[in-house]
Amino acid sequence: MIGKITTGRNFRGCLRYLHEGRLQESEELQLEEMVKKQAEVIYYNNCFGTMDQVVTQLVEVRRLNPKLLKPVLHASFSFAYADAALLTKQQKADIAVAMSEEFGFDQNQFIVITHSDTLHEHIHIVANRVGYDGRTASDHNSYKRMAQFCREMEKRYKLTPVLNPNRFLTPTERMAIGKRVDNRKELLREKLEAAISKSDTIEALKIRMEKQGYQVELGRGIAFIDKKLVRFKGSQLGRSLANITAQLIQQRGIAEQQKHAQMRWQQPGITEKLARKKTKGRSI
Repeated sequence: MIGKITTGRNFRGCLRYLHEGRLQESEELQLEEMVKKQAEVIYYNNCFGTMDQVVTQLVEVRRLNPKLLKPVLHASFSFAYADAALLTKQQKADIAVAMSEEFGFDQNQFIVITHSDTLHEHIHIVANRVGYDGRTASDHNSYKRMAQFCREMEKRYKLTPVLNPNRFLTPTERMAIGKRVDNRKELLREKLEAAISKSDTIEALKIRMEKQGYQVELGRGIAFIDKKLVRFKGSQLGRSLANITAQLIQQRGIAEQQKHAQMRWQQPGITEKLARKKTKGRSI
């Protein structure tokens, strides 16, 4: 289980993204994006209604502390593949409530949203950092607190354990993790090289890697995520997206040349000509 926490300025922008996804070029594409995200509100705390109604309620309370620049608290939890469908909606809501108590905004307004738009389940919590008394929930040391909270929830719900980020570990723990990461990286590098050699397009490479249990992120670059949710950029493996693409293009070119050569070889008359040439050579 991996947790992330950020603060922001705009309740409407945050909630719209969680409900509707990235802004698309047309209504049809936007509807497809919404269906793909499969967003569902599973818990309300001190607020209720449609997205517009909830935003209005959040903004009204936020005005009790007008000097606060970032009143939005956005937390998310991602679950490992092995934990898919392991938790009920109630248990997910319970995790969110436990987190609100740990971070001191359990009396504030917040909602919990589930998503099923990726290969692993995840939940989002959008909270008002400003309470009804005008006080602000602190975000001090939030990354370390979030890591510790995730480890506690893993034990409570018997979820796949994830190691804390390096900066929260002892030197001995860092060394042990370093060795495991190196082993993972080497294994991934071997599988990636084999997949590249057998692929002719990035899409084909992506499918081969996913069949071996890796998520593949494609954008300006390329990255791979293993079953333990450890992420490696292509550049960390000595294989940038541009580098991989260049090799795939080269392989396609070689394959085309071989194909044309084979077709030419099989053309009527070539075999006979070659046979006569060999016969003539033997007679000489």
